[in-house]
Amino acid sequence: MNYASIRTCDIANGEGVRVSLFVSGCTHRCKGCFNEEAWDFAYGQPFTEKTESELIAALEPGHIAGLSILGGEPMEPENQRALVPFLRRVRDRFGVSKTVWVYTGCVLETQLMAPSRWRTELTDEFLSLVDVLVDGPFVEAEKDISLEFRGSANQRIIRLRGGAAA
Repeated sequence: MNYASIRTCDIANGEGVRVSLFVSGCTHRCKGCFNEEAWDFAYGQPFTEKTESELIAALEPGHIAGLSILGGEPMEPENQRALVPFLRRVRDRFGVSKTVWVYTGCVLETQLMAPSRWRTELTDEFLSLVDVLVDGPFVEAEKDISLEFRGSANQRIIRLRGGAAA
């Protein structure tokens, strides 16, 4: 897996100050996407063990609320296979003291929980490591800049741990 960028002080992609990982590769290709360059699976840098260690170090300070993973598309099957071992490391190090938010163009019930090209042998474990899932493709006709932590009205903020959906 490649990644497009890392932000170590992000307040736009989840609650609190966060470390955000933007992965490369997306087959959704939503019209009006803010990150089209990350559609290409080869874009950016290789996601290595060194990258993982740098992200974990960036998560250490007490003022960092957690990790956000965006794209591209984190739920692309090949990205899931790279991210699950990393998320295990994050949980091993921080437990539930840091939240994990994942942004996906997939819909939880129909693409991640039901048979689809997105559902892999690791999807259930991936979701078990996530606190908040922001799901649904970006729909340009439903774009609303007043929405918190999402770009279009069809997208949902789903708390997978610790509370009801927002």
